Amino acid sequence: MKHKLLKTLLITILSLFVIAGCGKKEIKPVAINEKTDKCEICHMAVKNNQFATEIILENGKSMVFDDIGCMYKWKKENKDKKIANSFVKDYDSKEWIEAETASYVYDKPIRTPMAYNVISFTDKKDAQSFIDKNGGSLLTYDKLSNHSWEKNEEMVKEMKEKMKMDGGKDGMKMEMEHSEDSH
Repeated sequence: MKHKLLKTLLITILSLFVIAGCGKKEIKPVAINEKTDKCEICHMAVKNNQFATEIILENGKSMVFDDIGCMYKWKKENKDKKIANSFVKDYDSKEWIEAETASYVYDKPIRTPMAYNVISFTDKKDAQSFIDKNGGSLLTYDKLSNHSWEKNEEMVKEMKEKMKMDGGKDGMKMEMEHSEDSH
């Protein structure tokens, strides 16, 4: 009798865990509003392009970044914040993907908005294909934590010069937009 009661109790407890797990809300990225969204770190406008990244905190707050390097700078400065999930955009499709599942490519000549020179891909084979055509190093999500996250100062200088030549913010906007033949 005790054995039967114990078995019933155990099945009930396991069922509760299964039900609780099924009720977990899936965290999805929030759409970018190009007119109002600003990067949490550099305060530049965030475009809905292949460089945008996003963090959703456990309290539901969403933060967007114009470059994955800005997202990692925020993470370093806010280690006490509880992150529910983080997202990056696939370089080719510009679709959101969970940062933990993406493959990454770093190469100094890759142009990104803040010159951190890291791009993301849904599939490792797409990242490798990019490397085969353009050069670069393959990085995993785990390796990003140990990445140096230094800006390409030559590229930053070039952007500033372009901005001066073009008379201000419009020049910066133009330089930050990625062109396929720039790497």
